[in-house]
Amino acid sequence: MPRSAYIHVPFCRHRCGYCDFTLIAGRDDLIPRYLQALRTELRLHPHDPVAGTTELETLFLGGGTPTHPNVEELRSLFAILAERFTLAPNAEFSLEANPLDLTEEKLALLSAVGVNRVSLGVQAFSESTLQRLERDHHAAEVETIVRRTQQYIPQVSLDLIFGVPDQTLAEWRSALQRAINLGVQHISTYGLTFEKGTAFYTRRQRGELQSTPEDLEYDMYAAAMDDLTAAGFEQYEISNFARPGFRCRHNMVYWNGGEYLAYGPGAARYVALRRETNLRSVWGWLAKIDRGLSPVAEVEELTPESRARERLFVGLRLGDGVERKSFEQQTGFGLDDLAADAIPKNVATGLLIDDGRTIRLSRAGRFLADRVVQDFL
Repeated sequence: MPRSAYIHVPFCRHRCGYCDFTLIAGRDDLIPRYLQALRTELRLHPHDPVAGTTELETLFLGGGTPTHPNVEELRSLFAILAERFTLAPNAEFSLEANPLDLTEEKLALLSAVGVNRVSLGVQAFSESTLQRLERDHHAAEVETIVRRTQQYIPQVSLDLIFGVPDQTLAEWRSALQRAINLGVQHISTYGLTFEKGTAFYTRRQRGELQSTPEDLEYDMYAAAMDDLTAAGFEQYEISNFARPGFRCRHNMVYWNGGEYLAYGPGAARYVALRRETNLRSVWGWLAKIDRGLSPVAEVEELTPESRARERLFVGLRLGDGVERKSFEQQTGFGLDDLAADAIPKNVATGLLIDDGRTIRLSRAGRFLADRVVQDFL
């Protein structure tokens, strides 16, 4: 059995204009129905053991906003999860959180059930940028909320977004410094993208929003690498920085090609070379389970070679890169056999570093990671 599991909680106060995740806003009346459906999916999934619970090394609740349900609903959610899973000693139990949800009462509950890592969707420390991103918290509240969270949860991660329309480099560097000053163990930095189907995409099509100039976005990403590294963080993945010993262990399962379970609308699991993805529609997922049917919408059977290429593709996002010996032990394929042309090509252009044991993106390669990994597919 996989030792990692993801639970998708699809409820939010509202949908931010840039968000294309699986969620439903303004329908809190569906939360009890969701909880019952989740219990059913956890019990009936074919990878479940015949009896007993599965011990996990990592458990991650994402969304949506897992902290959006009220305290009693959250209590029910954790009780449902406890029916199906136990946590190994020193397991990582993470969840994503909206800053305004983290009241003393909710934080006390999270701590009591064993949550030991919270990823806070802070996104910015500027009031004007928060308004553009349609966030519901204020810049003046961020420090208080983070400090309160740190009293209950041992590990706190902050999500920050750069490349927001009208955001300046000085503002971005100020946000990085304020995040550093809060003493958190982990910071994720994401360039704003205009995903098709989002309100931001439509507004850009109408000329109401403008993308950040490419050279400014480049400078912002460079600033994140420089400022966070100087403050003692390691860039262990393209978008993720952690103090030593505080990498997100659950995400490392994904990036290292490990197996994992997943439940809820839009959730994707990977077990025994088989990837299954649930229906993204919350209504569709609920309807399937209510009728006793599988909520799986897509199934992909990976061949050993496709798994090896995917392992290479994802591994190149890691700061540690891909190590030849462990790659062959894990996949059965030689790294140089799969990427005989791609490695020397990208080394020659300065986008890849090859020390004979490991290949990894250079600093220049991190800016062009998507272009580099295309050569390895």
